[in-house]
Amino acid sequence: QVHLEESGGGLVQAGGSLRLSCAASGRTFRTRAMGWFRQPPGKEREFVAAISWSGGETKYADSVKGRFTVSRDNALNTVYLQMNSLKPEDTAVYYCAASRRGLATVADADFESWGQGTQVTVSS
Repeated sequence: QVHLEESGGGLVQAGGSLRLSCAASGRTFRTRAMGWFRQPPGKEREFVAAISWSGGETKYADSVKGRFTVSRDNALNTVYLQMNSLKPEDTAVYYCAASRRGLATVADADFESWGQGTQVTVSS
């Protein structure tokens, strides 16, 4: 198991940027793919982005492609989500998750450790 803690959420105007961080504890972090998911108000949790164990492969939801960038620093046991050109529809609680697998995956069933979440609110 990997313990995860997100930070960096907040209130931002439409068109603005935020960078989320997810600090992980545990020796297996650098062997696992990592993902970001979000849950908008009144909706189900949805996939946002994922990155392989090496950082060499990334996957994105269509709704964030070209605006969000996922990255990781295995030396720091941290994964990031850079969010640019934010829209009100990006408002959600954002969760970091650690996969059972090394390759990037979009299915939340592949993820076994989850953070507590961080709120992102985008005002219009």
